[in-house]
Parts: sequence; C-alpha cells; structure tokens
Amino acid sequence: MKVVLAHPTGNANVRAVANAFAKENILSVFYTTISCFPDSALDHMSRYPGFSEIKRRQFDPILKPYTKMLLPWMEAGRMLSPKFGLKELIKHETGFFNINNVYREFDKAVSNKLKPDKFCGVYAYEDGALNSFIKAKTLGISRFYDLPIGYWRTARILLNKERENWPDWASTLTGFADSDEKLARKDEELKLATRIFVASKFTAKTLEDYPGQLAPIEVIPYGFPPTTNIREYRTISKAHPLKLLFVGGLSQRKGIANLFSAVEKLKNHVELTVIGRKPNNNCVALNEALNKHRWIESMSNAGILKTMQDHDILLFPSLFEGFGLVITEAMSQGTPVITTERTAGPDLIEHGHNGWLVEAGSTEALQKCIEDILYRPQLIEQTGREAMKTASQRPWGVYGHELVKSLGRE
Repeated sequence: MKVVLAHPTGNANVRAVANAFAKENILSVFYTTISCFPDSALDHMSRYPGFSEIKRRQFDPILKPYTKMLLPWMEAGRMLSPKFGLKELIKHETGFFNINNVYREFDKAVSNKLKPDKFCGVYAYEDGALNSFIKAKTLGISRFYDLPIGYWRTARILLNKERENWPDWASTLTGFADSDEKLARKDEELKLATRIFVASKFTAKTLEDYPGQLAPIEVIPYGFPPTTNIREYRTISKAHPLKLLFVGGLSQRKGIANLFSAVEKLKNHVELTVIGRKPNNNCVALNEALNKHRWIESMSNAGILKTMQDHDILLFPSLFEGFGLVITEAMSQGTPVITTERTAGPDLIEHGHNGWLVEAGSTEALQKCIEDILYRPQLIEQTGREAMKTASQRPWGVYGHELVKSLGRE
C-alpha cells in the first residue's frame, strides 16, 4: 500500500506519522504548506531576525524526497499577518488568511493532485480532508481520517455547561463561534472516511454522538518525547512552596477557571506559572487571574520542556481534549501530571502511580489532589520517576509503528 499524507502545518503527531510511513516504505507523497530541511534555503532564512518561525516547520531529512509544498504563500500570510498588525486578515472564518481558509484551500489543492492507480489511501486530518476524500472516493481510494480532538457535537454539550457554571469565563470558549458550514464539513469528512483514527478513548467515546453510521474507529495513543537524563527534585517547605505549571490555550475548555480557583484557595503553599496565549482580551476574569501569577505568553518547545523540569507538578484539568501533548511532554521530563478523564490521561496514567486523575470540572477534586501532594511531597519524585519510565516505553516511533501496522490490515 502507498499512502498520500496531507496536513497544512505538520505538528508533532503528523511528523511521527510521516516518518513512520517513510521508514515503512508506504509513503507516496507528503503534502504540507511550508517545509524546511537542514541546510536548505528556508533553513538559512530561519536564522535571520523575524524568520525564526520557519524553524518550527523543519522536518526529518528522511521526508525530503516525499515532501511537496502546496500554497506556501497562504500559510506565510497567516504567519506574518499578526506580525504586521493585520489581524483582520486572520479573523475567525472571515479573514483571507484565517486558519480555516488555509485548511480548506490546502485541501482543495491536495484533491487536485490525486490521480487514479497511483496509491491506495489518503491520510488526512479534521478540517482539511473533505475535498480530498470526495476525490478519493470517486477514484476508489481508501480514506483514512485522523480526528485529533473530540467530536464537535459532544463539545457543544459539555462546554455549554461551562458557560452556565462560569459565565465570567464564557468569552474564552471560542469554539461556539464556528459556523454551521464549518460544522457540516466536519460531519461530511467523518461520513466519507473508510477508517477513523483517534489518540484517546475519550475522543472515541465522543463519536457516539455522531448522528449516523461511522467507519471503524481505532484508538492509537500518541508517543512521548525523549526522556530527560537529568532530573532533580526539590524539597517542598514553607520557604519553598509547591511549584505548579500550566501549559496550553487559556480557555475554560482547558479548565483554567477551576485551576485558578483551586490555586487561589491554597494561597502561599503553592506558586503557579502559566504558559499560553489568551484567546482574546475580552475576559476580565482571566486578565485578573493572570495578574496574580507568573504568566508567559509564548515559549519554544525546548524552553517548555526545561520549564517543566523546573516545576513540581503540571496541572492540566482540561474539560475537552483529544489527547493533550503537554501530558506526555511533562511526563518525559519527570514532572508528574494532574489531569482529567476527558484527556488521554486514562490511556497513559495509573492514578497515584505515574500521575493523578481527577474529575473534569471539579475544583474540589483538583484542590484535594494538590493538598494530598502537599501533605506527602515525597510522592512527587516517586510519581515523577514512574512517569519517566512510562514515557521511555512509548517513544513516538511506537505510535508510528502501530499506525502503520493498523493500516496494513486494510
């Protein structure tokens, strides 16, 4: 089998898929918008001020023979517009360079490249698969669909409750702004898929709310980054409070209202660092909470991993998550995680052994879990080392191998 892989930006899980397909000799072509390889012209450009963002699009050299760029100017426009103060160009669903438009136009470009009898499958992702799948179906080609986050109808059900419970934080729930047309595209992509891949049992469960028959769904959890070789654990005391960290988008979808509320009640016993971007500047409650803690808007991945090592616990009380890559990143650095059942937590964490699971949306459960650690701080090192052991057993290559093996059963 030969597979066409398509994704406009190429994040960590996409890279793992691409590398695995190439190593297993099933990759026909990898379409993306911008790709950078060591010593290429783009690589040299990325070393100049203002172009460092290109480094994030650097791929493994193994992919160079397979990689084709489509519509790089559109993605470049999306990346550069905010730097020049042209935020209207990336406005949700209306700006010419908004992410939805980039995905749609990229998908159309991929569909135009599909030809009969050249490959057996197209592997594409949510919001960027519809036209490719329509074309693939007419050609009799398999359609492999990757759903990286839970199903939208379930999100509406669960997160609408958050708007009622935390009205002051409602403006951070930007998913409710998606148009009917965008949501219909998501449903049609699912309908056209011949196989569906998700990274957590929670994501698979959300698809039970799809109003129709779906293709077989397979859960294959993502892999972990390389584990750190150096990890030291601090002594927790009155002079050295528990250092807590949150990394992610600053939305109540991530449970940040619960997080700030729990931390507020623990006062001087903890210190909180928050890394993430605000969805907008409209949430007064969020702005006030951030003023009370250390807030870093953006940081490189290497910087995040180092910061994880410098903290005792990662808090990730998400209310709706397809996986949560920060969970695996923190565990790989020996930083144990407190997360919820609406993430990949249950797929990766044994409660009290290599991390902790709390009820999604429960401030009380989150607070109690932190308090238990404060009473027994020795748990941090014990749990953190078990987290590293878990991470070492499932590198990204394992995820890629399992996916290739599954496709081989097609």
